[in-house]
Amino acid sequence: MTVYAIIGGTGLTQLEGLNIRQSLPMNTPYGAPSAEIQIGEYAGREVLFLARHGHPHRLPPHQVNYRANLWALKQAGAEAILAVNAVGGIHPAMGTGHFCVPHQLIDYTSGREHTYFADDLEQVTHIDFSYPYSEVLRTRLIAALAAEGCAYSDQGVYACTQGPRLETVAEIIRLERDGCDIVGMTGMPEAALAREIELDYACLALVVNPAAGKSSAVITMAEIEQALHDGMGKVKATLARVLAAG
Repeated sequence: MTVYAIIGGTGLTQLEGLNIRQSLPMNTPYGAPSAEIQIGEYAGREVLFLARHGHPHRLPPHQVNYRANLWALKQAGAEAILAVNAVGGIHPAMGTGHFCVPHQLIDYTSGREHTYFADDLEQVTHIDFSYPYSEVLRTRLIAALAAEGCAYSDQGVYACTQGPRLETVAEIIRLERDGCDIVGMTGMPEAALAREIELDYACLALVVNPAAGKSSAVITMAEIEQALHDGMGKVKATLARVLAAG
C-alpha cells in the first residue's frame, strides 16, 4: 500500500485525529525541515504529516526550506505527497470555500532554493515537468471531494507567487491573462522537488479569499482565517477518504 505524507499549509499546522506514534526530528543535507515529521495513524492508515510553515505557524512562504521538507519525508518513508494549500480565487468559479485540484502550475517565484541538482554535480539532470501533478493522486482527490459533496473544480492552473505580501490588482490581471485560475505562495518549488526525488505529488487547494480586484472588499486576515476554519473539516474528511481508499 502507498505510504502517504500530508503537507499541511496555512490552517493545517496539526492534523486533528492523527494518532501520533512518533515525532521525528530530522536533519538533512539541506538543513532542518519546517517541523518534526509526525508518524501515526489517520483514517486507519499509517501516514506522515509535516507542517509546511512550522508548528506553530512561523515560516513565511519564501523562507520555507522546501528542499529539507521533501528530502526528510522521503527519508522517513513517504511515497506520495498530498499537499494542502490555501489559495486566492482568480477564475469566477473559484469562490471562497471552493476546492480545486490543479492540473497545471506557473511559477512566478524568485530566489528560492528550487532544485536538488545544484552542487557538486557529476551530470546535469533535467526532469520532465510537463505535467507537474500525479494524475493518479489527482483522481483520488477528485473522487474523495465528490464523495464528500464538496464544491470543487477537477482542474485549474495554480499561480505560485513569491509572497509574503498579497498580489496587486494588476498582477492578478496578468495572472488571469496567463491562464491562471488560483494563486498561492507555496506550490513551488515543492512540486518540482517532489518530482526530482520521484515522489508522487498532488495539491488540494482551498480557496480562502477572492484574489485582488475580484471583490470590492479589502482582503483581511480575519476573512482568510474564517474561510480556513470553515473549510478545514472538509479538507480532513477528503484526506481521510483518500487514505481509506488505499
